[in-house]
Amino acid sequence: MSLEPKVGWLLSYSYLWADDHRRGDEEGIKNRPCALVAATRRDGDRIVAVVVPVTHGPPADPRTAIEIPALTKARLGLDAQRSWIICNEANVFAWPGPDLRAATGRAAPSIWYGPLPPKLAAAARDKLLGFARAGRLRRVPRTE
Repeated sequence: MSLEPKVGWLLSYSYLWADDHRRGDEEGIKNRPCALVAATRRDGDRIVAVVVPVTHGPPADPRTAIEIPALTKARLGLDAQRSWIICNEANVFAWPGPDLRAATGRAAPSIWYGPLPPKLAAAARDKLLGFARAGRLRRVPRTE
């Protein structure tokens, strides 16, 4: 598995939802595709990564998410159900973290599904930054 962070790519991760974290959970319920929207080098070699979840559930507020186009899902080897990138919450962790998982449906073990289209990746990052600037980002610290 390549462990270099690839910002703008979809990876497999055991995502911990903000509501579950608030209730005291420490582990994600299932592995899911997540978009790596940022990776920042801190304190020398330490990298802090930010991932946002992908879900089949339509968002309660459409302004909090971006739908992934069907063609992109097919190229990444994901199912045909509609999916959204949720941008108002994120998991933050030291890269590589223990919650990275092998992506399903890959011939060789890898955490990566593949790259998002640059415009889609930038839109997810910008939407997340908007929530962060407004103080409305639900940030879940994992292994920082």
